[in-house]
Amino acid sequence: MRSSLALIATAGLVAVALTGCATAPEPAVAPGASSEAIEVTGDFGEPPRVEFPTPITPDETQCTVVIEGDGEPVRDGDTVRVAASLYDAESGEELQTIGFEDDAVLLTLNEGKTLAGFRTGLTCANEGSRVVVAVPPADAANPQTGQEPATGAVAVFDVMDVFPSRANGTPRLTRDGFPAVVLAPDGRPGITVPSSDPPAQTEVEVLREGSGAVVEDGDEVLVQYTGVDWQTGEVLSNGSTWATGGPTSFVVGDGSSQIPGLSKAVEGQRVGSQVGVIVAPEDGFGAGGSGEAAGDATLFYVIDILGVL
Repeated sequence: MRSSLALIATAGLVAVALTGCATAPEPAVAPGASSEAIEVTGDFGEPPRVEFPTPITPDETQCTVVIEGDGEPVRDGDTVRVAASLYDAESGEELQTIGFEDDAVLLTLNEGKTLAGFRTGLTCANEGSRVVVAVPPADAANPQTGQEPATGAVAVFDVMDVFPSRANGTPRLTRDGFPAVVLAPDGRPGITVPSSDPPAQTEVEVLREGSGAVVEDGDEVLVQYTGVDWQTGEVLSNGSTWATGGPTSFVVGDGSSQIPGLSKAVEGQRVGSQVGVIVAPEDGFGAGGSGEAAGDATLFYVIDILGVL
């Protein structure tokens, strides 16, 4: 499984931890003297040529659009697939270039996953944009530890793809007796399992119908999900991406890193859909169980299908 990625700026080192039409939101940051002083040339999707006077010392994160994309705007909480060139803002040293050779990386733009300067700086971009972000040390702190580097960072991002944090399809009615799902404002599902016995076979219902690409066997899909034990109604251990900080991905079909019921639930569905799946034991953890899920437990998952990678 590919994990979400967090680019973490430190003094002299940048580590990559492989981890419908709405009104575009206002970017969280704006251009400034520092970001405008950074000269970037070259074509989108190719490693850029970057020059800037040193040191770059913005008081707050700044972002300038170098190449304007015409795709979806980047919003806080989205997951983006990017290529990036990263530099020490004081010395001008190139620290890392990644993602331009079919190895674009995923960043989930929320607190705890991606450093603050990159998270806010990327909100000035659209899908297809190249942007330059100038980040002061205070916004370059390690998102896991809070450790602040001695110097800031300069980053050039090519935004290849933008994936929303939640399914955006049209709501659908479900049949009587199916678990009830209520969504929080951020899209996080609350699940109420009926007191009746579960069906003997795995069953799938579309809760929101998307309009994107159809998921096929062998696709790698980006999803959010929450899973509960049918008998107890309790969320499974490590059973919610909403609780662990962002989407995850898995390959659909044989050899998937997930239980078979999840592959069965998303295959044939459209990107943007949210599906509910009652997972029979043979498509779940089987007789052995897992964590707090007993052997032969029936499970229920709500899955938001965010994209095909």
